[in-house]
Amino acid sequence: MTEPAVLLQRYDDQLRTDAETQTAIDVAHLGPLLLATLAGGRGFITYRDLGGAGEIRDLVVRALAHYRDDPAISRVEWKTRGHDHAPGLEDALLENGFRPEATESILIGEVAVLADEVALPTGVTVRRTTAEDEIRAMNAMQAEVFDDQDWTPDAPLPATSGGIEYWVAEVAGQIVSAGRLEPVPGTDFAGLWGGATRPEWRGRGIYRALTAARARSALEQGITLVNVDCTEFSRPILERAGLVKVSTTTPYLWRR
Repeated sequence: MTEPAVLLQRYDDQLRTDAETQTAIDVAHLGPLLLATLAGGRGFITYRDLGGAGEIRDLVVRALAHYRDDPAISRVEWKTRGHDHAPGLEDALLENGFRPEATESILIGEVAVLADEVALPTGVTVRRTTAEDEIRAMNAMQAEVFDDQDWTPDAPLPATSGGIEYWVAEVAGQIVSAGRLEPVPGTDFAGLWGGATRPEWRGRGIYRALTAARARSALEQGITLVNVDCTEFSRPILERAGLVKVSTTTPYLWRR
């Protein structure tokens, strides 16, 4: 098994900045920051590190001003990581109207450890879908499970370019669990995103089976590593399967 420190280094080297903004409509640079404009009136701020950034408070003010000047932007996410050295960042974000969302664990591991066949409960099937109506139904279920107050039925779908795959688990035509596989071009990684299971269907191996199906698809594409930002519901399942927690991430949101 690869050591956690090695996995974290690969995460920092391969999955930050440009890899996070590949679907952006526009990306501006401000010192070490990348200021991405995404579909749906969303802004996204990321960086490799802030070690040489100087006055962090000034960076926060200037970054927010960039989005305030665009009336189409309704909310902005500043993505923080628990292992970063960024003294004063949290205070600066709070002072400028950003509010923390739930902290999630960053898990990384080899794709192969997730790819075993997993038995499903009777009547449950797992499959990939490309149908827009099913993808929208999947997104609606995830928004309900995650209590996403920003989701709307007509929200733009994530880009289908770049090999993004949508996977669902269903029972009698009802989606009970779903998630995406997002290969990251130019890296060893694919991301496992959006994994959500309806509460009444948890604890039956469905999320694990959905993860395994996505992992097998990644293996077929020659991908060797996966990364996940996960909640406390998913973390124990993924750790038992062989992924390793390397850090945490806390999104700070500003809303107009």
